[in-house]
Amino acid sequence: MTDLAPIMEKTHEWASKYAKKKGFILNPDEEMLMMVIEGLSKNKKEHGKQYCPCRLRTGDVEEDRKIICPCIYHEDEIADDGNCHCSLFFKV
Repeated sequence: MTDLAPIMEKTHEWASKYAKKKGFILNPDEEMLMMVIEGLSKNKKEHGKQYCPCRLRTGDVEEDRKIICPCIYHEDEIADDGNCHCSLFFKV
């Protein structure tokens, strides 16, 4: 996992900046937050894109573009449920 550490650090930094810019917060449960960050980082390393770790890639480039974090669904999910499906971003 140590080879993932630099990617995870960058992913966490990006997520923090994005959350602040959009008026969200990151998951306050540190363990859950790091699981999502790890999933995003693994996808970045293995597939070249930061695909949501809780959604399945189809193999169709256009379709899969929708689930690159932040996915096209996250704002509606946060508005409706208080957090996105992956539980990365939450309402303040």
